[in-house]
Amino acid sequence: MLVLVATGRMFRSVRRYLDDVGLREPVVCYQGAAVVDPETGEFLLHEPLDLDVAREAIAALEALGISPNVYVDDKLYVAAENEYTRRYSSFQRLPVTQVGDLLAWLERPPTKLVAVAEPPVLAEVRAELAPTLDGRAFLTTSLPYMLELGNPGATKGSGLAFVAAKLGLDLARVVAFGDGENDVELLEVAGFGIAVENAHPRLRAVADRSCPGPADEGVAGVIETVLDSLR
Repeated sequence: MLVLVATGRMFRSVRRYLDDVGLREPVVCYQGAAVVDPETGEFLLHEPLDLDVAREAIAALEALGISPNVYVDDKLYVAAENEYTRRYSSFQRLPVTQVGDLLAWLERPPTKLVAVAEPPVLAEVRAELAPTLDGRAFLTTSLPYMLELGNPGATKGSGLAFVAAKLGLDLARVVAFGDGENDVELLEVAGFGIAVENAHPRLRAVADRSCPGPADEGVAGVIETVLDSLR
C-alpha cells in the first residue's frame, strides 16, 4: 500500500513532514498546481495561474482592500507585511518576502494567489471575484480564512490523476481522505472518498463515507483496517 500526500501548501512548507515520515512518492502541492519529487525538489508538473489573469485578480483584490499572498518559484511574496501575513508565516513556519507594488513586481505566472482575511470578508470577496474569473481561475477555500486562486485546470484531483498515471496506479483502487472544500475534486477522482468528521458541506456531499476526526485517529483507523484486510 502506498501513502500519497495531496495538499494546498507550497512544497517548502510540507517537505519537512515528508522527510519525518520517509515518504518518497511524488507529492501534490498548491491545490494540484504542482507535483513535486520530495527527494530532489524537482517540479514534475507545474500549472501556474495565467499571468494576465493573476494580475487582474491582484488588482481586483486590492480594490477590495486585500493584498494577496503570491507564490513564485516555491517562495512566498507579499506587498507588505500585515497581521494576516505574519499569522500565515507563523502558521506555515516560512519566510515572507516583501516586494512593494505587486503589479509592478510580478512578471511571471504565479503558482497561486491566496487572499487572507476573516471568513465573512472572504465570502464577500469571492462573490465579487467569481463571476469575473469564471472559467479562468479555480477558486477554493482551504482554511476558513484563506481564499485560494489557481489555474482552472489544476485541483488536487488532477494532481492525484497525474501521480497515479506516473506510478501506474488504478484510481479506482485509491482511497482519499479530506476535510476542506479544496478536497472535493480529490474525492471525486479517487475510487473511494472519505470525509473526515466536521468536513466542509460540499465535501460531505460527494464523499462515499465519513470517519472520525484527528482526535479519534479516524484516518489512521481506516488505514489500519485496510492493512488488516490485506494480511
